[in-house]
Parts: sequence; structure tokens; C-alpha cells
Amino acid sequence: MTKVTSQRLNFIVISIFALVSHSARTTALEEPTQLYWGDTHVHTTLSGDAFQGGVRLSPEDAYRFARGEAVRSNSGQNAQLQRPLDFAVIADHGNNLGAAFARDRFQAEPDSALGQLWHMAIKKLITGHIDKAALKNGALLPAHRSWQISIRNKVFRQALWHRVTETADRYNEPGEFTAFIGYEWTPSFEEGYGEHRVVVFADDRSHVNQVLPFTSYDSANEEDLWSYLDRYELNTGGRVISIPHNSNLTSGAMFALKDSFGFNLTARYASIRARFEPIVEVTQIKGDSESHPFLSPDDAFADYETWDGWRGWATQDSVVREAMLPHEYARSALKLGLEVGSSLGINPFKFGMIGSTDSHTGLATADDDNFWGKSLPAEPSQDRMFNKIAAFNWQMNAAGYAGVWATANTRAAIFEAMLRKETYATTGPRITVRFFGGYAYQTSNADESEMVAIGYARGVPMGGDLPAPPPGVAPIFMIAASKDPLGANLDRVQIIKGWRSSDGQLQEKVFDVAVSNNRQPDGSGKLPEVGNTVDLNHASYTNTIGSPYLSTVWRDPDFDPQQPAFYYARVIQIPTPRWTLYDKVRFQISDIPVEIPLSTQERAYTSPIWYSPSGG
Repeated sequence: MTKVTSQRLNFIVISIFALVSHSARTTALEEPTQLYWGDTHVHTTLSGDAFQGGVRLSPEDAYRFARGEAVRSNSGQNAQLQRPLDFAVIADHGNNLGAAFARDRFQAEPDSALGQLWHMAIKKLITGHIDKAALKNGALLPAHRSWQISIRNKVFRQALWHRVTETADRYNEPGEFTAFIGYEWTPSFEEGYGEHRVVVFADDRSHVNQVLPFTSYDSANEEDLWSYLDRYELNTGGRVISIPHNSNLTSGAMFALKDSFGFNLTARYASIRARFEPIVEVTQIKGDSESHPFLSPDDAFADYETWDGWRGWATQDSVVREAMLPHEYARSALKLGLEVGSSLGINPFKFGMIGSTDSHTGLATADDDNFWGKSLPAEPSQDRMFNKIAAFNWQMNAAGYAGVWATANTRAAIFEAMLRKETYATTGPRITVRFFGGYAYQTSNADESEMVAIGYARGVPMGGDLPAPPPGVAPIFMIAASKDPLGANLDRVQIIKGWRSSDGQLQEKVFDVAVSNNRQPDGSGKLPEVGNTVDLNHASYTNTIGSPYLSTVWRDPDFDPQQPAFYYARVIQIPTPRWTLYDKVRFQISDIPVEIPLSTQERAYTSPIWYSPSGG
């Protein structure tokens, strides 16, 4: 272990110098005025688990669907987005990428070029002889490392990877639709769900074809993944990031205060993680990872699409489970980042936020009234909410999408926005959110036509760092949020503050900073609920409550210039029908168990703005 650790640390020393030049490339940019919507996490038939589950939509189908075209779903139904997306990442699993698809093609066309590559790969399998029965039933083609089978033939792997990169380049149309090359790095299930990450390349296939996907067959340690990303940038001149997801299912591993080797985090670790992981996927189909009611008991909106009952966690020792939770949710991780940053000088958890679907159907859908589920058994049907794979389908969340403020709909511009964290997550609705922090905003600025120009001129946008304040001046935040043009009104805008107090305690507080319908707190300081217009018989709602637009300028009333802090905005919609209610009405389901929610209050989470006593 000593030798491996030494190699790991030597590499990270080199990476610190790369970080300086890497960051410098992102500073001299014009102000981004365009909002682009995307999904960075879509699986197709090239993912072994999707294929084994009956999914046959290809990357081509997935791109066509994301662009707004109608496709035939895996269950034979017509599927189409109400509005096209602006960008997408087809993120099929790197482990055994396309192997199940190739096996299917080999059986149908054994003499084809792909079939012959498959035949050669079989001879190279690490398990030795595989009989025809095993080949036929697909037993050798799982998606994950824990099943202990892999395709190691380089020619075979290159053939499938080059198909992925060529398809992305073919569907990438600068200014119209951005198709990123990417894949999912999937660690072993042996120690739990694992710290999954989506790898996103900024480049075209002339760069990306110089490598093959780094998988957990190579290593299940995130440090080794980052080494691969570093080598890619050094050797090709390209750029790449990794996006953690489903931190809520990682048994406390995603934001742990130990590295993969069991050592305490170091400044080197913090530097490389901050460099390659500028954003985190905080909401998706397998639950919401913003916060948890145990971690945020005073936050009435913390228990949103909480999914932590998988793998028997409901019966797990509560002390053990509670100890894991702070290392699984984004808000807690942001607070832990302040603690680590105070001791190491570098914050490893200084990330922005996005949402994406993790759909395994090839269909990037996050709208409750047009939700196509996680997998084939979760595509629309009368009984889909009661189907069970890892969990009951009704527990799945119709989420989410990534909102990105960029200068153009191109790979370069959107990637730059991700690097500087000028991004936000929504659970599906296309809510428009602007969030700025500074020291010189005026109350009237949020309502001015030049609000965005003022925001940049006098401060920093979401994802930015506040400079040192003038003496006696507290940070001022300017926020404006507009409803989805096709969706529900807004209930409220909140600012979530996290900070490290002078005695080392990690604190948080939720502020209602803009509220619809002129509601005022009651005598206990609690804000009355906005109301609920959801019609349970017709799966409908009305915009007779809430506001289509909320804006404000808010000053932190508790600011201490000696305490590091972060601030992010959360925008809450009025109640609307959940996808389960749309199914209930559409399929005339009469008996819905009481534990199945039928309405929801969807939301958006911006990337934070950070304050440090050191000024950055």
C-alpha cells in the first residue's frame, strides 16, 4: 500500500500545477446570457443492465429524443418531449460497454464484422471457456464489476467506443444541439452502491478516441479515475470532468473524510477533486440528494423525494445509518467542505449543482405528466408504479434537468459554464433562476431591466467566490426566479446558508427571502403554506395561487467576516400532481396505497456562492 500511495501523491503534486493553468483558461469570458437545458446522464441499450432489462433504444434514438423527435419506446409506445433539450450526455456504463448489444448482434449476424469481434473477445474472457448456453442467455454480460466478468479485448472495446464517439459527433450541431461524449464510471457493488460518476469530455472524437473508458476493472478508486482524467488532458490537450451522482445511496462514501485508501484527506486530494469535480448531480430518478430531514430537522422542505430505504437500510442499525448521512447529501457536504477547507486550505467539496435523469430507457424525461421511468418495467403502464426491481417504481422521482448559463450552445461554452459552476439543478420544471452575490446591490436592482448586467458588474454569479468585504459590510444577494412557461407558479424563494462558526461548529439556516401572495410569518415565525389546488380526480392544478415571478435583494443579517460560509438559492413551486397521480387518472387505478404520494412541490437548487475570510 505504501508504494501505491506514494504514486498517488506524486501524481497529485503534478496536478496542482495543472490546476492553475486549467483555471486561468476559464476566467476571461463574456457574460453568459443564454440558459440551456440538458441531461448529462442517459443510458441506452449499450449499458449492460439496460439491455438485460429489455431496453433496445440506441444512442441514436436517445439523441433524437433529446432533440425533440418522436421515437418508439422500448415498450412500443410513442414517446416525445414536449420541448427539446439543448444538450445531452449519453452516459452508458464503461464496464462491458456495448457487450450485450454486440452479443445480440452476433447471434443475429454471426458473420458480421461486429460478430467476429465478439467471437474474438469471447476467447479472451478472463473466466476461460464459456459454453454456448451461457452466451445465449447473456449470463456473461452484466453491467457491474461485482459479477466478475469482463471483455478485455482491446480491438473489441475500441470498436464499441468509436461507435459512441462517432455518434456523439454526428449529432453535435453547434448552435442547435450539443452532444457530449461521455460514459459512466461504475465502481463495484461489493461495498455498497458505490461512488458512481459520469465522465464528460469537452472534445470531439479526434481527442477522445486516443483513450478507452477507464472502468472499475482498471480501478474502483476515484483517485485512479482522476489520474486517468489528468493523463487524458496532458496527452491529448483536451478537457474532461467527472460528475458524482446518487450520493444518497453511497453508504456515506461519496463525501467521506477519508480517501479510498483509508487515509485522512490531504490538500493534494482536495485540489485534484476540486479540479475534476466542479459540479454534482443532486437530484435524479433514484431520489433527491440536496438534504435529508435527519440532517436538516428545521427545514420543512428537506424531506423531498427521500430515497434511503434501498438494500435494507430501513432495518439497518440507526446509529450506523445516521453516521453515514452527513457524507451522502449535498448541503452537508458543502458544510464539511468548509471544515476541511479551514484545515487544509483547499475545499474538496466546493461544487456546483445540476440535475439529470439517470434514465436507463434512452428517454431523457423529467416531466411528471410525461415521465417514462427508470427502466423498461417503469415505462407507462397500469401496473408500473407497483413493479419492483431495486425498489418499487412509485418511489422513483421524475427528475431532473441541468440548467446552464452559457454564452452559446456549444461544447466549449457549456463545458466552460460547468467548470465555473454557473449551473443549477431542477427536479424537472424549467424554472429560470439568476443568483448573484456582492456588496453593492441596491434594493431596486432586482426589478431593473439591467438586473443581470448589474449582477455581474457589482458581484459574482452562482458558482462564484465573494471577495473580502469592505469593513462593516455584509454580503448582499440578488435573486430572480421565473416559473416554467408551461408550468406552475412559484411558492417561495429561499437562501440556504451554511457556515463554520468560530468554535468550529458547522451550522445551517434557511431564509425565506421572497414569498408569493404577500404572506407573512405568524407569531412563531413560521410562514403559512401557499395552499394546494391539486385536483386528485383529474390530475390537474390551477395557478390561482403563487406567483409567476419572484425577485429580491437580501442582506445576510448574521454575517461574521471571520466565518467561512456558502449561500445557495432554492426555488419552490406550488403543489402540482406527481407522476403517480397522472398514472392513477390515465389508467383509472382505483386503489392507491396511502404511502404513495400523489402531489409534489418541485424545485430548483442553484450552485452556491462562497465566502472565505481569506477572500477566495
